[in-house]
Amino acid sequence: MPTCGPDKLTTLDEPAVKEERDPFELVNSEAIDGWLKLGIPAAVVMNQFALRPVKGDYEFWGAYVAYVQSWHYSHLGLTIDMISEQIGGEQAVLSVSLAGPNSTFTTARGIKVGSTWAEVEAAYGEEREYGTAGGEHIFVAGSIYGGLIFTFEDDRVTEIFLGAGAE
Repeated sequence: MPTCGPDKLTTLDEPAVKEERDPFELVNSEAIDGWLKLGIPAAVVMNQFALRPVKGDYEFWGAYVAYVQSWHYSHLGLTIDMISEQIGGEQAVLSVSLAGPNSTFTTARGIKVGSTWAEVEAAYGEEREYGTAGGEHIFVAGSIYGGLIFTFEDDRVTEIFLGAGAE
């Protein structure tokens, strides 16, 4: 049976409309170890570490119409992809990957390599994106287009990716 409200016509058996969340809110607010965020300048990253990264070659990524260079801090289990409009131009953080036994970095909610599925679920369950390929091995918080992607093996996080997993 329809009911009339000031702005709309609804039926009594329609489910309540759930407020849509911004799928990019998480990726825009997340900071690894409290400072490593997407979009920060390369100079900020360089000032955080005594050792310099091993830098990969520039690659043109058509989806961004920009150049991407990977910075590897393998002794820390950290890889940062930097983006710039041109080769040698000003760079900013595009994505962050944490993996391996040397990684001690944590997400804003305390998740690190080695955390359990239950810990990730408790920390990021409200932001979980369902229906992503990977089943019990992948947990996406935010969106595959911009969020945190946790990879699991034997119920433990083996990799954490912050950024866009798909364009």
